Amino acid sequence: MSSLKQSTKYIKVSSYEAAIGDVKSVLLLYSGGLDTSVMLKWILDEYKADVIALTLDLGQQHDDLEKVRKKALKFGAKKAIVLDAKDEFAEEFLAKGIKANASYQGDYHLSTPMGRAILAKKAVEVAKKEHVDAVAHGCTGKGNDQVRIEGYILTLEPKLKIIAPVREWNMDRNEEIAYAKKHKIPVPASVNFPYSVDDNMWGMTWEGGEIEYPHLIPPIEKFLTTYTLAKNAPEKEDYVKIQFEKGFPVELNGKKMKLSQLISILNSLAGKHGVGVVHLVEDRLVGLKSRGVYEMPAGHVIIKAHKALEQYVGTRTLNELKEQLDTKWAYLCYGALWYDPAMHAINAFNDFVNAKVTGEVTVKMYKGKADVVSMQSKNALAYTSFNTKEGYAFNVNASAGFIEVYSLQMKLASARGVA
Repeated sequence: MSSLKQSTKYIKVSSYEAAIGDVKSVLLLYSGGLDTSVMLKWILDEYKADVIALTLDLGQQHDDLEKVRKKALKFGAKKAIVLDAKDEFAEEFLAKGIKANASYQGDYHLSTPMGRAILAKKAVEVAKKEHVDAVAHGCTGKGNDQVRIEGYILTLEPKLKIIAPVREWNMDRNEEIAYAKKHKIPVPASVNFPYSVDDNMWGMTWEGGEIEYPHLIPPIEKFLTTYTLAKNAPEKEDYVKIQFEKGFPVELNGKKMKLSQLISILNSLAGKHGVGVVHLVEDRLVGLKSRGVYEMPAGHVIIKAHKALEQYVGTRTLNELKEQLDTKWAYLCYGALWYDPAMHAINAFNDFVNAKVTGEVTVKMYKGKADVVSMQSKNALAYTSFNTKEGYAFNVNASAGFIEVYSLQMKLASARGVA
């Protein structure tokens, strides 16, 4: 079996990559995890530049953001900013994902790709306000997020420089942990707990450890601790009702609320039943295949409910086209093209389709499953009965003629021995 080898020395070849000595201030996209905790100290030592830490509040389901902010200051950040972007994330980014039935290569509902799109946008806004020279991030040199964050930042502000320490320093995970211990930096990862998570209100995406090796079974009991595992879920099902207006969720169980609040509450309701846990081997943008374990209780329920209601009010031809464009939308979103004109065009199409997606959907949650069990909409293209005042005056006399014409080519092919 042949192996592909690469140089262990990183060489900067792009003009937008910051050079040591050329930057005096850096905005670090800071999560408080292993990579960004180590790189805060590393940037201070290697680049001799001031560091401002930026953490976005995207409704994280597990992180303590105030603790993250204090940690950044303790270990050398000149300033640490926690920016509340929950409502903007929900209403400007997740809403587009809902209308697109966001799902990539299965039931991954694209929590991290959508999170990176708003992260880059807010990073550019803060970078301009703080007058920094460069933005630093914690993405690896073999992942999707480096493409998303750098591509989006350069699209929104081409003059900014980028620092990607993980690409530069050539440390593996164990070496990062050793570096952190040497400099007395507490990190959530260890040799015994090698898992890392990207966390926002739409989902928690886990990687590291056994997850990286598809032939191994991930020990989810170790890291999926925010919600209930399906095997431990209640023996009695629960039902939730979601009201949509023009494809946008506006009510949960009869109560009007903003989308960020609806998602947060639904995470708890669906999480109690172990809904939304997905194991997926996916095609990365950079050419690799990788596995992740994804935890998306609210996202999974909302996408199932929206897709069912959308199909209920749409024609067969429109639903077929929508499904094709949903797949394309997911590949654009996953593939670091959120700000591409193609994405804007599909979003405009989705707004048109969703103008009729108004109604209520009831979802049953039980032992890790979410099933749409009832729907109602004034725009539904379905009738409970035919040839009644409430139903459609369906002419059954036309059926035989339709069948004769519809099956004509199939009959001819069979007669000529083609079929």
